[in-house]
Amino acid sequence: MNAKIVLLIVGLVAGGLTGYLTRPEAAEIKIGSFSLEVQGDSPAGTRGGSLTTGQMQHVGLFAVIGAVLGFGIGFVADRRKA
Repeated sequence: MNAKIVLLIVGLVAGGLTGYLTRPEAAEIKIGSFSLEVQGDSPAGTRGGSLTTGQMQHVGLFAVIGAVLGFGIGFVADRRKA
């Protein structure tokens, strides 16, 4: 398997896990079309419950950053082989 693809997947998983573990503590209340989200200062860690929209964006952003870094490292490693 190509190093770029492997490191892309590793970066995606590592970034997603990092984002999940460092997501902000938040509570979301939805009433009809009205949505209220309140965030705390500390990370939520491994506490249960469903993810809020802001938390999902946080995890997604970290996953994308991890994937880009992984792909970049894979690209450099692939270039060094040639």
